[in-house]
Amino acid sequence: KMDQLPLDKRITDLRAFARLGEEGVDLFMTDSTNADVPGFTPLEKDIGPVLERVIASSAGKVVVASFSSHVHRVQQVLDAAHANGRRVVLLGRSMVRNMKIAADLGYLSVPEGVLVDLKKSGDIPDHRIVYMSTGSQGEPMAVLSRMANREHQVEIGEGDTVILASSLIPGNENSVYRVINGLMKLGAHVVHKGNAKVHVSGHAAAGELLYCYNIVRPKNVMPIHGEYRHLVANAGLAIETGVPQNRTIIGENGTVVDLSDGVARKVGQLDITFIYVDGSSVGKVTDDDLRDRRVLAEEGFISVITVVETSLGQIVSGPEIHAKGVAEADHVFDKIKPQIADALEQAMREGVVDHHQLQQIVRRTIGRWVGTKLRRKAMIVPVVVVV
Repeated sequence: KMDQLPLDKRITDLRAFARLGEEGVDLFMTDSTNADVPGFTPLEKDIGPVLERVIASSAGKVVVASFSSHVHRVQQVLDAAHANGRRVVLLGRSMVRNMKIAADLGYLSVPEGVLVDLKKSGDIPDHRIVYMSTGSQGEPMAVLSRMANREHQVEIGEGDTVILASSLIPGNENSVYRVINGLMKLGAHVVHKGNAKVHVSGHAAAGELLYCYNIVRPKNVMPIHGEYRHLVANAGLAIETGVPQNRTIIGENGTVVDLSDGVARKVGQLDITFIYVDGSSVGKVTDDDLRDRRVLAEEGFISVITVVETSLGQIVSGPEIHAKGVAEADHVFDKIKPQIADALEQAMREGVVDHHQLQQIVRRTIGRWVGTKLRRKAMIVPVVVVV
């Protein structure tokens, strides 16, 4: 966004935008997250007084969760804590690292004596301390989630206040609400965007985007960063300011765009898939592997082992059935064993001798029975040994 009264006094250089526009911009790629929000995004400075009031009214310790890259939000917390005579502890490796870099570069102004290391904060009374942490999106390994699960050395209890100084990213709702519920069960008062103005967006709204398009006057526009509906809304803003519709590119992951002679065109689409990291393995886990894991977790596992002599069309041993995660006693499967044996013997009498085909017969037979009788879709692994 283009904050007109930024905390660090570094105002967006609109004259530079205008100069670039005069020189000619072939392609303008703009953030789309708030393209469907009318007007202008509120100022960051509006948050400071609210944070200060919330911290002042808290009887116990205060925990503020935000993005570890949000330097202005950390600045506001430092200032609010200092105004209330509290020390601040930065929690989370990324938070500590980023704020050290910001301070070294002059982007973060730290009041003298406010910051204290976690290891040295044990003797500070709860009403004199603020913890600045990561985990505002409910990330399971982040500091705030570990606090909610009683897995962090900072313990949350009655009289403590937790401030979620961020917006919910779509898709994270369940994780965030799980953390909020966990904190409230521990006795904390949880303050968030829904009940106090403790966050404003950092993304440009429609008014700011229109302003940019009118200043830059690009030949081509490609909205980025947002869901498809946001990209469409952003493209609509560009068209309103005079960008031709055939010069607005709405792309998705994998879209190939060619920019030649001042004209942008979609020229292809690559098949983009996830690359999964599984322990020390990178890129070797497939969607099928993950689907199998979900079945194992939700439906259970059943193996059926049978030894047959195809030349005689007889079963030598089995079928033996072993189930895990199905929550049924082993004797339940006694009812299906004769049906499996009959199906195998019938197939062998009809000339089926390939063990792969025999295994599929076992899979279908027990699969139908498990689905009908147990109402489950367990992973079934049949093993037929031919002797």
